[in-house]
Amino acid sequence: MADYFSKYENRVPPPPLPYSAARELLWQFLAVVALVVGAWYIWWRWTASLNTEALWFAIPLVLAESFAYFGMLLFVFNLWKDEPIEILDSPASLSDIAPNHPDGPRKLFVDVMFATYNEDPELVRLGIRDAQKITYPHPINIRIHVLDDGRRAEMRMVAEAEGVNYISRTSNEGFKAGNLRHAMEQTSGDLLVICDADTRPFPTILENTLGYFRDPKMAWVQTPQWFYDLPEGEALHVALKRRLGSGAGIFGCFIEKIVGPIQTRTDPFVSDPKMFYDIIQRRRNWANASFCCGAGSIHRREAVMEVALRSFGAKVETRTHSTEEVITVTSKETLIAPELMDAIRTQAAVTEILMPYRFHVSEDIYTSIVMHSDRERGWKSKMHPIAESKMLSPQDLLTWTVQRYKYAGGSLDILINDNPLFRRGLTFPQRVMYATTFYSYLAPIWNMIFLVAPIVYLFSGISPVSAYSADFFWHLIPFLVTLELAMMVGTWGVPGYAAKASYLSFFPLGMRAIMSVIRGQQISFKVTPKVRQSGNFLALVKPQIAIVVLTTLATIWAIGSLTFGTTPHSATGVVSNVFWGFNNCLAMAGIIGAALWLPDANEGGNEDEL
Repeated sequence: MADYFSKYENRVPPPPLPYSAARELLWQFLAVVALVVGAWYIWWRWTASLNTEALWFAIPLVLAESFAYFGMLLFVFNLWKDEPIEILDSPASLSDIAPNHPDGPRKLFVDVMFATYNEDPELVRLGIRDAQKITYPHPINIRIHVLDDGRRAEMRMVAEAEGVNYISRTSNEGFKAGNLRHAMEQTSGDLLVICDADTRPFPTILENTLGYFRDPKMAWVQTPQWFYDLPEGEALHVALKRRLGSGAGIFGCFIEKIVGPIQTRTDPFVSDPKMFYDIIQRRRNWANASFCCGAGSIHRREAVMEVALRSFGAKVETRTHSTEEVITVTSKETLIAPELMDAIRTQAAVTEILMPYRFHVSEDIYTSIVMHSDRERGWKSKMHPIAESKMLSPQDLLTWTVQRYKYAGGSLDILINDNPLFRRGLTFPQRVMYATTFYSYLAPIWNMIFLVAPIVYLFSGISPVSAYSADFFWHLIPFLVTLELAMMVGTWGVPGYAAKASYLSFFPLGMRAIMSVIRGQQISFKVTPKVRQSGNFLALVKPQIAIVVLTTLATIWAIGSLTFGTTPHSATGVVSNVFWGFNNCLAMAGIIGAALWLPDANEGGNEDEL
């Protein structure tokens, strides 16, 4: 293990994207243009372009385009505005973050919690040692705890050897959320730092984040998750210069000046979360809608416990009233004796579980929704822009699949069973932000149509539009160009194609999650493996391979049919759908390559080293 991590110890996270008021104004202008042009295109598609002789094909495609356009509306709202980066002064005492607390001027107590189940204890030891190096400009009491749901003697020995507190429990009820709840019963820190088994906090994690808690309504602060063992890759201009000479390198520089940084030979699983944290989450701060993502987050104990108590009280009252109703109906009595009501209420309180963190496979975002909806206290959240910890990336496609299925299934389960759009207490901007997250997990439905549509046309010659005419391209191309320009400026500094390709190729996993939730199947909590799993992962990408094979065969068939005039293909239709299908295949190629990927011996180890 030491050999593996030694290769990455000198790496430092990239700085956060700088704030630019001018770029933000340009983004907003281009986004409005793209939305207007897009609405014009969608209106034209519904009113003037449908192939009425093939509505079975035309209607699903235009519906897919309409759903995708609505997703674009939500995404633009999410990215609408940013905030300047500001590091607030660190609080010196409890009174600085809780002005009315009776303990007033005493120093802060912070609990750093490492939640673990079956990960290598030596991996957790690395995080413990880094946590022991945390610095702070004022006197502070930092207590480190290992929350071991695996109840392992080796893990206890590591904790004792490192001089930190070891906490375990007799069951695994509630998984990570239950583990955290149990630990909160054993601890008393004013603030909690949540770490996974592979989280390695930087010395500045408290100094740079606790200033936000000077606002007494700040409930939690999320910091970016940075995977320090990702392949660093190579800039496009460097790769071109190395392979083709200085002229090609200059051309590469020119391309990157236009579209932004392009990295080659980088993360095969598109695990780099910079788009998510630096763009999506950070731009939710203005709406107080940045949600907790677990590891690397800092929580105010008072906020967590108060929301839990409110939820607990509401559930007890609901259970009490339900029991009261049953008794009055069966006994035909309008009033129940006070002694019996007290007994009913007591039994309800015993039956319910006090849950500081919601027992759910997506406990982080679920808890965030509950806390944001507490209108009485008006709890706030913050996405801190600077990485304050490092952790391990998915090492193989199986691990990536486990992780992404958990995200998708957990989010969709919340959407179906406790939809935040209808939860009382959330503001309108918060509802839209959460809707954006959950709506994105429905995209595989229409993405499948976008993947299949060119195959259908190329094989059959049946068009979903009335004609691939100049009028069609006059409406389509301005929309695609303005959309691409807007998104390029809106996400400037973060390469976007890999994320878009991953979003498209996610469709089999996304559909599996959607069907599981519709059927009422429980989304199980599986710990993401922290070591590379051995084996061949091509079986995980059979649907993507099928898209590539079918698109290739359909292209050959269409070109042959057009050449010999045996089907009703048009030249513009074939060319358009071949380009469309080629783009789909490029997106599928990324995840297929990830299934075959092996770590570079010079870049980062293998399963034996781990």
